[in-house]
This record gives sequence, structure tokens and C-alpha cells, in this order.
Amino acid sequence: MSLTVQLFANLAESCGTRQVELSDLPQPLTAEQVMDAFIGRFPHVGPMRDSIMFAVNAEYVSPDHPVCLADEVALIPPVSGGATDDPLFKITRAELDPSELHGLVLSNQAGAVSLFLGVVRNNNLGREVDYLEYDAYPAMATKVMRQIAGEIRQRWDVLEIAMHHRIGRLEIGEASVAVAVASAHRSEGIEACHYGIDRLKAIVPIWKKEVWADGEEWIEGSLTPAAEIDAASD
Repeated sequence: MSLTVQLFANLAESCGTRQVELSDLPQPLTAEQVMDAFIGRFPHVGPMRDSIMFAVNAEYVSPDHPVCLADEVALIPPVSGGATDDPLFKITRAELDPSELHGLVLSNQAGAVSLFLGVVRNNNLGREVDYLEYDAYPAMATKVMRQIAGEIRQRWDVLEIAMHHRIGRLEIGEASVAVAVASAHRSEGIEACHYGIDRLKAIVPIWKKEVWADGEEWIEGSLTPAAEIDAASD
């Protein structure tokens, strides 16, 4: 059995490719066995094993999850936080436009539109940052964004939600992420917007690389793979 596995961010960079074909896999097959085969192909990735998550058909899964030939499989490094026909949830290389998100969520019932913009700053942890690069798993990213919107609707009385994230090279001062929430009253919208950006940074498969004058580094999130799987299923 052969299977194509997608790679992202520092995994793709360290392996020199965004897709790997693994062959001679056993049947039945689990996500953990896919990982075993991947580590066998790229032994230098072994120290990262405990921080890598599995995604099957754009959903986080546990290591014992069954995998078949028709599945879309990805290995997900910790997120630092696809192209889609849904304008509310978007991964894009274009500059983010706050007025676009405002227009997407605004309605006659709205008394407030809460908007968060994350922008690239010139420093982090005492280092001077030249620019950032973002990578993403677009199909899964927009799916998880919609999941977060569902969580927001369960907790707050809001009217509409939009989330956009940019990928590629971003210069200092450019917006990397935008979250907009329309609500009848400002308190619900502000709280929902705060929750939305926190969850986006925690579980959406988007990765950030900081580039400095003398080096670069992919910045990992703080959640463990198990915690991110649990968070995604809340």
C-alpha cells in the first residue's frame, strides 16, 4: 500500500518537500504506522515526533485512527497561532482589508462590529524581526475556523463571524490575521472576538517563521498534540 502525505512549515522545510509518498505500508493501517514509516524515511525528524499531530481528511485524529488509501493525510507541526469559496473564512496571500470583513458581517440587526487585527511587529523576545513568513494547510484551516465560529455561537449571542489569515512573506506593520464579529451589543462581540483569535492561534493549522538579520526560526504554539486534538473536538 502506498500513501501520499502532506507536510507543512518546518516539516516541509526540513524534508525538502511538501508531499511524501510512503510505500510498502501495512494493512490495516493507522496514523501512528504512517508516522513510523515517515520517521523511517526521514530519521532526522525523529526528535520532533512527540510534537507532530495527525490530520486525516482535514481533521485532527489520534495515533490509533485508521487510515485508508483514499484518505488525505497530513502531518501537522505545532501551530503558531484553504483557499475556499466561503468569503467569511479565508486563507489568502492578498493584503487583508478590514473594511471587507466589516462589510461581510454587518447587518441591520447589528449594534456593534468588533474587529481584531494582528500585525507584524519588529521585535520578539528581545530579537529584532526583519519580516515573517506564514504557511498554512488551507482546507483544514478554514474548516477549523468554521468550527471556532460554531463554538462562539454556542457561547455568545452574535449575528455573524469572519476570520481571514494571510500567508507568505509579511513585512513589519502588515496585518497577518483579522477576526470580525457582529453583534447586537458590544460586550458579546468584544468577548467573542477575543475568544476567536485565541482559539485561532491555538488550533488552526497556520505556522509562522520569524526572520532576523542573523537567522530564522519557525515559532511553535504552546499546546501539546493531545491537547490540540481535544480542543478541536470541544
